[in-house]
Amino acid sequence: MPDIRDIVSANRNGQACGIYSVCSAHPMVIEAAIEQAKQDNTPLLIEATANQVNQFGGYTGMLPADFMAFVGAIADKLDYPREQLVLGGDHLGPVCWVNEPAEQAMDKADALIASYVAAGFKKIHLDTSMPCVDDPSCLPDETVAIRAARLCEIAEQTAIKAFGDADLVYIVGTEVPPPGGATEEIDELALTPVSRVKQTYQLHQQAFEQAGLSQAWQRVVGLVVQPGVEFDHTSLIDYQSDKAQALKACVQELPQVVYEAHSTDYQNDQAYIDLVKDHFAILKVGPQLTFALREALFALSYIEEQLIANEQRSYLRDICEQEMQEMPANWQRFYPVPASKGELYRRYSYSDRIRYYWPNERIQAATETLLSNLAKIDIPLPLISQFLPEQYRAIRNGQLSAEPHALIKAKIKQVTNSYANACYGQVAS
Repeated sequence: MPDIRDIVSANRNGQACGIYSVCSAHPMVIEAAIEQAKQDNTPLLIEATANQVNQFGGYTGMLPADFMAFVGAIADKLDYPREQLVLGGDHLGPVCWVNEPAEQAMDKADALIASYVAAGFKKIHLDTSMPCVDDPSCLPDETVAIRAARLCEIAEQTAIKAFGDADLVYIVGTEVPPPGGATEEIDELALTPVSRVKQTYQLHQQAFEQAGLSQAWQRVVGLVVQPGVEFDHTSLIDYQSDKAQALKACVQELPQVVYEAHSTDYQNDQAYIDLVKDHFAILKVGPQLTFALREALFALSYIEEQLIANEQRSYLRDICEQEMQEMPANWQRFYPVPASKGELYRRYSYSDRIRYYWPNERIQAATETLLSNLAKIDIPLPLISQFLPEQYRAIRNGQLSAEPHALIKAKIKQVTNSYANACYGQVAS
């Protein structure tokens, strides 16, 4: 398994290198990400979030061991070495149970951590920053650190029991943007103050040492801080390196760690390069990957309308809208907009709540119909140019086939390629 600590050390020493984390459970996203890593001959970090995958199944229905097997099977199919994969657990803590009393929620978080570690996940984000129902609304940093140490102890014990030793790496920190993007419109964003970074580091170190976890503390490789990047439904806040120079300098005052940047989706290419140079060496991407997937599928559905008889079409876009309307739990509270804007947000929002619906049986069937319909015919190049212009250029240059699955993965790899260039491109050059 690649040692993330080597990448962290190199970045701290001034090398323009990092690692990006693919946070998705969609098979075509995973396949595209593995193809990207195989093409680049680089390791690949794939992470599952606590609400996606947990001891109760999460919204994917997968246990951590299931997710491990799922990713491994795709890697095997693509002849990508499993030893080049690093699997991580994101937001591991009481996040799924914050409506319960803290001790009850933490008991479930203990079991969550144990299930991830026993399944072979090696990178663990200890996220205990969210208050539970009987906590104060603003959870003290000391409490966050103590709870993180509690979960770390469970992780260490589980690793030793399952594998004979503990070689886990950890991420800590409380400055976590909302998973999947902000739920309200945003105009500006405050970066994490250096004083808060130092306090977070010191409180966690103290909590770990008091719990007898000094060795585990040496494997804490990153702090989650807010670098000043975010997205809401229709707008973005771009990274501004000049505003993050105090955070960059602070890394040299903290032994062994770099920053982990969440919600880096939709930044421009130069922003990723700047983030890595500024010691945000672990870049998380999630919604942008399924956003690209959705773009490709919808583009293909428009192509289908030009080529396939009415009675044979998938009607994918219509079925997605129907299913989202009938089961609004995964989008309704996130899109507090007038009904006139509802369809726009459901289909096209940067926060991409539609990603929760791709496992839906009816939507899966429509997707399969769409892909089957287009796989049986030669798609005219002018239609690909109209709806997938970047992929059209790749086809014309002899770099891509016009097969539907290939088109979708090429669309996703536009995202992973940008991250790979920032993390590995300058090293390779």
